[in-house]
Amino acid sequence: MYAQTARTTASRSRDRMSYDRDTAHAVLDEAYHCVLGFTVDGEPRLLPTLHVRVGDTLYLHGSTGSRPLLAARAGGLPVCVAVTLLDGLVYGRSQFHHSANYRSVIAHGTAHLVTDPVEQAEVLTALVEKVGTGRAAESRPPSRRELAETAVLALPLREVSVRARTGGVADEPADYALPHWAGVVPLRLTAGPAEPDAGVTTPVPAYLRPARTPWHEPVPLRGTRVLLEPLDPAHAEDLFAATADPEVWRHLSAPPPADAAELRNILTAALAEQHRGERVAWVQRCAVTGAVVGSTSYYELDPERRSVAIGHTFLGRPWWRTGINTEAKLLLLGRAFDELGAVRVVWHTDIRNERSQRAIERLGATREGVLRMHRLRPDGSWRDTVQYSMTVDEWPNAQVRLRKKLRVPTPATP
Repeated sequence: MYAQTARTTASRSRDRMSYDRDTAHAVLDEAYHCVLGFTVDGEPRLLPTLHVRVGDTLYLHGSTGSRPLLAARAGGLPVCVAVTLLDGLVYGRSQFHHSANYRSVIAHGTAHLVTDPVEQAEVLTALVEKVGTGRAAESRPPSRRELAETAVLALPLREVSVRARTGGVADEPADYALPHWAGVVPLRLTAGPAEPDAGVTTPVPAYLRPARTPWHEPVPLRGTRVLLEPLDPAHAEDLFAATADPEVWRHLSAPPPADAAELRNILTAALAEQHRGERVAWVQRCAVTGAVVGSTSYYELDPERRSVAIGHTFLGRPWWRTGINTEAKLLLLGRAFDELGAVRVVWHTDIRNERSQRAIERLGATREGVLRMHRLRPDGSWRDTVQYSMTVDEWPNAQVRLRKKLRVPTPATP
């Protein structure tokens, strides 16, 4: 526990106050930024900045030319640091009882400039690691010039208080009969899909990908003809080169991209769906040459009903009828039925795409019917969709036929 002082003792709403060390550390660690308060010539100043906690010391990032860093050189700088996490908006029946759920930390003390180069380097590494464990090893360390331009303040955590509000509405009993909605709207900070900088060809690192259920994890799948690896915008140029043929895009839901940049936008949209849990996307590589040749996906994922659809598939024309698409479907079916425990796999295709329908039927799927005016085509016309499915009971025989067709051995039964 942190000891109470005159500066950390609440004058009101004391039931919301805490001095628990672990609670304070948890708030500081979850937040990415803080507000640093100090005085200059008797005038108050506030500076938003980045922070990281190491043990019982809070480190604050700054520039060597900034006012607080210059002031901290001589004997330290009296500061107050505030961190707030907003957890929800509270809607009361009365305006007075509108509020917010939050967790906040206030720390008082004297901050000192970090002058030890080893400590400074360790703190800067900790700041980078805070945004992604492993990031320090996957980025360039600062140069001497950059270190000379960067300053770090160290604030010992001694005078620390936590203030929080949780729970629901605190309306007056007389307000309960009012015909107004009341309740809590939870808020949370969530990361969107990573957006690579121009020219980046490295796949998005694991620490920037959202946590997923096994159903939503694009695990690599390996066959003798095809390799399936997680789709990434960095695949855009190779994928465009492989599929730059109007015939490949004839029946797809997007028009043919004019260049790799347009295809990159298509991949980014697909990965946004994946980030929302609506899709799992792979790129297809030729197992012999390693060339990127196409893409395929799971969609309509329903772990509760143990069902998934396979689609959004496009393959470069030189690799049609090579067995790559068939083996890719064999790998996806095997993951769905044997690893995820699916009981049903679905396919959808444009009613005009007879080639796709024949290919799906060759997999052993059963035509279930036609979904009329199911989707919009790129030209604005409505598409009738033919729906196929395969059940877990049909999978064993279908697997044997597909493996025989591809001359791939059936795995031994454990």
